[in-house]
Amino acid sequence: MIKKNLLLLLALSLLLIFAACSNSSDSSTDADSGEDGEVSTEPVSYHVFNATAGRDLDTNTTRIGKLFEEETGVNFNIEYLVGDLNTKVGVMVASGDYPDVIVPDAAIDTLLDAEAFIPLNDLLEEHGQNILDAYSDYLHMFTHDDGNIYYIPFGATVNEYIPNPNIDQGAFWIQRGVLKEYGFPEVNTLTEYFEIIERYAAENPQIDGMNTIPFTGLTYDWRFFAFSNAPNHLAGYPNDGGVMIDMDTHEATVYADSDYAYEYLKTLNEANAKGLVDRELFVANYDEYLAKLSSGRVLGFFDYGWQFGDARNALRDAGNPDREFMALPIVFDGVDYDQYLDPPAFTSNRGMGITTSAENPERIVQFWDNMIKEENQKLIMWGFEDEHYSIAEDGRYFRTDEQLALASKEEERNETGMATFEWSWPRLNGTFSDGNAVEPRRQPEVAFADYSDGDREYLEAYGISTFAELFAQPDDRPWYPVWSANIEQGSPQQIFEERTDELLRRHYARIVLADPADFEKEWEDFVNAYRSLDVDAYENFFTEVVENRLNGEW
Repeated sequence: MIKKNLLLLLALSLLLIFAACSNSSDSSTDADSGEDGEVSTEPVSYHVFNATAGRDLDTNTTRIGKLFEEETGVNFNIEYLVGDLNTKVGVMVASGDYPDVIVPDAAIDTLLDAEAFIPLNDLLEEHGQNILDAYSDYLHMFTHDDGNIYYIPFGATVNEYIPNPNIDQGAFWIQRGVLKEYGFPEVNTLTEYFEIIERYAAENPQIDGMNTIPFTGLTYDWRFFAFSNAPNHLAGYPNDGGVMIDMDTHEATVYADSDYAYEYLKTLNEANAKGLVDRELFVANYDEYLAKLSSGRVLGFFDYGWQFGDARNALRDAGNPDREFMALPIVFDGVDYDQYLDPPAFTSNRGMGITTSAENPERIVQFWDNMIKEENQKLIMWGFEDEHYSIAEDGRYFRTDEQLALASKEEERNETGMATFEWSWPRLNGTFSDGNAVEPRRQPEVAFADYSDGDREYLEAYGISTFAELFAQPDDRPWYPVWSANIEQGSPQQIFEERTDELLRRHYARIVLADPADFEKEWEDFVNAYRSLDVDAYENFFTEVVENRLNGEW
């Protein structure tokens, strides 16, 4: 419905602009929120629940939040998740008493089923023209079967897509000193990766007085995918969830019991028998995992860069660049090229929604509509000009060493509000109209300036200017990522994923830690248990998702 009305909305917008020109310049500032769609600045505060970790706060206690309050009159009291998400949301649903706004993360289907969110269609048409403009190419992706929009996802790509110059997604990571020790060799296959780690571990059983950990991984709680996804990447596929999509037939195939998974687990089983695998691989929690990476005694692991940022920062702060990690595009022997770098993507099954408890929800939409303006997105992403960034004569944004240091300080980011607003809100990706990257980390000038002398030593050794240049460019995948498909609670697909998760946790640990003589039996036990599930139906579901997306249906 919204997409059909875009031309009408454009015409109405032009009429509003014409009418506004005949009024005084401050008419919108003094107006109440009414049928004309103008923004009231009457003070109002809304309660937001964000189902991720964070620091509870009022947005108007930040510099940016205060400015937004002055522009819209709206303040948000943000409560972040403490404890179990399902329990927290379950209490809300049982009582029917919701915060005004919810960022539900994985509980989004539960809240949709409970009809906790109000439809946003009419509100967007009347108060959200900037949102409609920014998300115009994506509206059909998060419009539900009943024709309604219930939440706004994070990150519509506008103008040009810019890949991250550094790796924040999946990769096999290696301690940089290992590469330096052996003359910066090319390490491309899983065999080469474990050979160089085994050699270094044998020659360096201790690092800085601590026992060396040749290889570890992340298996804790919902982050287990960081372990189970590895065979998919080794086979040369990006992260589409529990399936890999054939580029020619577009068919979805599970890989949990594939030859790729067999080969990876077999490699780990053999490595474990040699004492190369972390003895606490399957029992360490997330904090313990980060502590190990931060210690400087881990040689290698597979993970997604965004999951261990604290450890990376700790290693950098420690001042020994050779103890930091470098991402490698490791694949199986015989795989032509990697696909670790994400193609342009839009995650349609996560977002921020307004609940049935909210009064005057138009004020919330007006706030969103104001914050997604280009000038405000620059403020959120880049900070304040001449404090957090500068503008060159050619209009390009850059950061000096002092600005880089300031913009990376957690305290500064919290005080300004950059940390508060950069995610979990309607926002842009890509580039601004002037060609500068929306995200500073994707701006080449910023990436280059942020490299330390230690970074540059490794970049020069491998003949690259950014670390991402080691990786192959992503193939075009218009369906990506299929894991963002809406899977309803209680559906066969949701039940399959839940049971699969249980099987993987139980059997993968047994397979890796088994005596090599028992490997085949453990693998066979897992395959039999896995194939007792309706694998075909799960694969058919995602094959249909791909077909629909190729046909423009999300």
